[in-house]
Parts: sequence; structure tokens; C-alpha cells
Amino acid sequence: MATITELRCVLCERSYAPDSVQYTCPHCGPVGTLDILYDYDRLAQTVSREDISAGREASMWRYKRLLPIGIDAAVPPLQVGFTPLYDAPRLASELGLRRVWAKDDGKNPTGSLKDRASAMVVARAMEQGIDTVSTASTGNAAAALAGAAASVGLRTIIFVPAAAPEAKIAQLLVYGATVILVEDTYDVAFDLCAEMSALEGWYCRNTGMNPFTIEGKKTAAFEIAEQLGWQPPDVVVVSVGDGNIIAGLHKGFADLQRLGWIERIPRLIGVQAEGSSPLVKAWQAGMDARAMQPVEVQTLADSISAGLPRDRAKALRAVRETGGAFIAVPDEEILESIPRVARATGIFAEPSAAAVYAGARRGVELGHIHADESVVLLLTGNGLKDVRRAQQAVSGGLRVPPDIDAIRQALGHAEGI
Repeated sequence: MATITELRCVLCERSYAPDSVQYTCPHCGPVGTLDILYDYDRLAQTVSREDISAGREASMWRYKRLLPIGIDAAVPPLQVGFTPLYDAPRLASELGLRRVWAKDDGKNPTGSLKDRASAMVVARAMEQGIDTVSTASTGNAAAALAGAAASVGLRTIIFVPAAAPEAKIAQLLVYGATVILVEDTYDVAFDLCAEMSALEGWYCRNTGMNPFTIEGKKTAAFEIAEQLGWQPPDVVVVSVGDGNIIAGLHKGFADLQRLGWIERIPRLIGVQAEGSSPLVKAWQAGMDARAMQPVEVQTLADSISAGLPRDRAKALRAVRETGGAFIAVPDEEILESIPRVARATGIFAEPSAAAVYAGARRGVELGHIHADESVVLLLTGNGLKDVRRAQQAVSGGLRVPPDIDAIRQALGHAEGI
């Protein structure tokens, strides 16, 4: 197990002993999310890059010695992580960049990157002897927790906005979770889940609030570094809702740099929908996370819809410390990005994941990404999560009678022959 030395508040930098605080900083409240820090000198002496790469399992648990869980601790059996990183030369050409890779985290068991955090939280619950886990979610985090919990027989209580996509709600019910459909926003569901969990003694996975979520998500950064021969790209572009994923990437790359395994941390660029872009506005205004207030949001990219990002302090830190940027893109460009990504890579991404293409394109236009740079687009969720939005992004299909000549005629018309 990586030796935890302290839990440290991202804002006031107060230090807490391991296991003395469960969720956020008692002094700063919910905005004061905690970093789990390690004895990096000891880790560097006992674990090497070669150890990690030497025939270990193709999952996030190949990095178990860099994670806050015992080396012999039980973990969910689902194969989470070590998702493919595809070279994407056609995306590079379209974006005018030297090199682009697409990392497909929709390959995870429940179809999103959120499986990483949920696997870690469930492993932590089992290690602590906890039998009930809970979370609030717009869909993906909930599915991830329900799936991981089902694989080991834990009870799961899920709070989701009643307006969440039907496919995502169905996924929760299939896994046997108890689903609370809140007739309000995600932010309201989040607060209700936190309150009920405290009252009932459930272990709450809520994004940002639980410091172990980042420890799962940081494994995506570990994989990018390892898959590129421990030579990180210049830039990583990722969609942002609550801010926990971009914060996790920052934590992962920072851990590797502290270990001496990589020389630099990539610039991190966070993409938000224009209708849900509080972090973009805060970054542009140079605002402190503590000054941010809830805003009304409206976007078709439900997975990145958050009026008050819960891991906002770490998200802002991730972008500011790496010299990155936050970028807002309109819903119509997010929709257009779904077939663009699919046709250039073969990856079917949900709206919030495909948004990174629109964000990268805007980043090039604004000068945040340069033509001679290498870029990873982190695709966080599978398109089957929200087929209805994919249907909005495309049209066509050749309706013909069962006749060869009619088919040829239709093909010729469609191809302009």
C-alpha cells in the first residue's frame, strides 16, 4: 500500500491525519476538498516504472502500489481501466495538430471513466467493512457505483435528477440499486444524498466530496503516461462538470512527477457546455473557488451539467498550475462532435465526451493549443449512454424497395453519382 502521510485541504492547506477526516475539510466546508498525500520518497525507493509495466494485469489495479488501498485488499472483480489509447491521425489533420490520440474510457464496464472512482470507493468500503454505499449523479457515476457494488454484493442507494436519460436510469435498476428520482437538479440531489448518507451512516461516493474518487480517476493519467512510454503529451483535453476528473488527471500526473517517473505535467484544458460553464467564467475572472455561487444550467450534455462544481477548487488549481485553460462550447457543436469523433476514430462517444473535440477545435482557434503540439482527447463515456442525442446529430438512411436497381439508384443519389 502507498503510505498515506496526510489529508490536505486544497484551500487552507490544513493537514489531517489519515482516517481522521472522512470527506471534506472541517474548517473550509464542502468547497475544501482534500488531497490524499503519500510518502513519495519511500514509494520512489520501493516501486519503479519497470515494476508497473512488467506483466501486470490490464486494469487500474496494475497501479495498486500507488493507490490508497492495501496491496492484498479485495477489489471489485470488474475489469476497470487500462482503456485503449488510439493514435488518431485524421483528428490531428482536422484540428491542424501534429499528433492526436483518443483515449476511450467508454470501454469501462459500465461505459464511463466514472468506473475508476467507483471501483476505488467500493474497494475502500469493503476494506472498512461498510455494507451500503450511496451517491448522487446525473447518470454515469451512479451506474459506475451500482455496477461495482453489484459485483461484490453491496447495497447501493442512488440519487439522480428525474430528468436523467432513461437509458442511464434503466442501467441503475438493472444493477439492483435503489434509485431515488429527485424532481429537481443534480445539485439538489447531491445535497440530499450527502444529508441522507450522514443520517443513515452510508458511505457516500459523491464526486469531489469523497477524496478517494480522485484516487481512482488519477489512474487515467497513469495510463496515458505509461501508454506513451512515460513521455506525456503536451496537452490533455477533457470535459468538465463537477471538476473531479480534471482534478484527478492533475493529481495523477503530479504523483508521477513527484516519483520522478515523468519530467513534466501536460497542460490541462477543461471543456464545459456554454449552458453549464461556471468554471470557465471563474477562470476567466480569476475568481477564487470560495467566491463561486450556484448558477442555473441548461445543456444536453447531462454528464457535465453542474451549477456549482463540487471539486471546483481542485479543478481551477489543475488548470492554473499547468498553464491550461477552460473553454466553453455550445450544445450544437457538442452534437456535431459526436459523428466527427466517430467517423475519424471509430469511437462512439456520448455528448459530454465528444465535447472534447469541439473544445480542442476552439482551443486551437484561441491559441491555447498550438499546431506543433501533441494532444490527448480523453473520451469519458460511451455513446450508448444517450442514443437519443446521437440520433439528433445525424440523419439519413436509404429507404428502398427490395430491388437491386433501386438500391444502386439510391446509392448513386446519396453519393452524388
